[in-house]
Amino acid sequence: MTQQWQVEGTFFEACSCKGACPCLFAGDPTEGTCDALVAWHIERGGMGEISLDGLNLAMALHAPGNMTAGDWKVVVYIDDSASQQQHDALVEIFGGSAGGHPATLADFVGEILGVESTPMRYDIEGRHHRLEVGEIAEASLTAIEGQNGEDVTISGHPVAVAPGNTGTVARSERIAHSGYGLDWRFEGRTAFYSPFQYQAA
Repeated sequence: MTQQWQVEGTFFEACSCKGACPCLFAGDPTEGTCDALVAWHIERGGMGEISLDGLNLAMALHAPGNMTAGDWKVVVYIDDSASQQQHDALVEIFGGSAGGHPATLADFVGEILGVESTPMRYDIEGRHHRLEVGEIAEASLTAIEGQNGEDVTISGHPVAVAPGNTGTVARSERIAHSGYGLDWRFEGRTAFYSPFQYQAA
């Protein structure tokens, strides 16, 4: 029997697609392939008696074509402030072995290039999100201002990291990753963020 768990908080994803990302609608990436950085800040959550409050997790990924075709190559980064028990719980949850929506996402992964424990910082200031993953990766993105100064949002998209939530469309100032053969740096590309809630099925 799978141990009970639940996590919730904020996540963002930023990728190499230009304009409105077609991957969210099961279309092909604008650049033919898709390089992306995805990060989760857990505001509240736990597995059994293990609290996961305040921890972060990030994933760098490369999709060779349409996201729904799978065969993603990924590197997983886990907040080094996590204890060994917390680390193991995060690996179990986000690796998909604990079930829930992360298990659905894990089905698209063809190869895990590495799992590292590293210093991480995820800051949210209004419409601006910033992530630092040691010396390995960084991201800075800001929500696009829509009509009457409101957010531009998207909901009901079929390829969703956080199903059931409305995403806020953003643009990256800078996204970079170095290591494991996933070496890229770009700016002014697609990004968005939203709340997320995952739990045991």
